[in-house]
Amino acid sequence: MIQGGIMNSSIPFETVLQILAIAYVASAVLVLLASNICLAVIETIEEASDK
Repeated sequence: MIQGGIMNSSIPFETVLQILAIAYVASAVLVLLASNICLAVIETIEEASDK
């Protein structure tokens, strides 16, 4: 464990917030992409089973 050392003082709070916001938006985009891909796969499987 690093106590009272470099890690706490080197990263400004605004930068941490910015990183968290970017990570949140990126995860939301990835979830939307994954759900669209899954829906496309399900539709393809259903079309194949109909024939």
